[in-house]
Amino acid sequence: MEEQAVSDSMRPGLKQDLDIYFDPAFADVLETWGVGNVWTEIQILMGARKGRVLDIACGTGRTYDFLQRFEDLEYHGCDISNLLIERAYARGIPESRARVADATCLPYESNSFDFVFSIGSIEHFTEAGIEAMLTECRRVCRGLGFHQFPVSIREKDEGWISPYQSYWNNSEAWWMEKFGKVYGNNIVVIPSRWSDALSRGVWFITYEPGWIL
Repeated sequence: MEEQAVSDSMRPGLKQDLDIYFDPAFADVLETWGVGNVWTEIQILMGARKGRVLDIACGTGRTYDFLQRFEDLEYHGCDISNLLIERAYARGIPESRARVADATCLPYESNSFDFVFSIGSIEHFTEAGIEAMLTECRRVCRGLGFHQFPVSIREKDEGWISPYQSYWNNSEAWWMEKFGKVYGNNIVVIPSRWSDALSRGVWFITYEPGWIL
């Protein structure tokens, strides 16, 4: 039994790689990686909306630069890394609107946001973490959720891979099963322009009944 427990603890994807989020060089990468794709897309998705929005795993808060001009949106962000949140404060996000937090156990009241979004984040969580994060998203958000992440360009479940930053490179169907556990059929999938040699980007949009996409 003990040997089995040790073996299970070392299986790929059972432990999230967190060290990278405390690396200043990685923080620098986060300042530029979404140019020409996801940062344009989040403006299209959020630009005409009104209310409070939570950027989950916000990193250095780079999306704040693009969304702050939409006066009807009140931007908030959270990330597990204090280094990244300090970068977010330095770019001008008020300390009352950005905080260190674990996305699987959010420190916000239920239904306190109209919208949530995550970009290039959920694929780095463990399987249990994915379900916990989505459950928390649904708890704190009374409206729409927008989640951008990669899926296998071959549409196969390739599992937990580590080309630079470890993540799940699986099929769209695999992800639909994960989201479906929390949101049922209240999911819409649209493509993202982001891609690399192994993956293509998608947006999974979640909604509560009565909300207009």
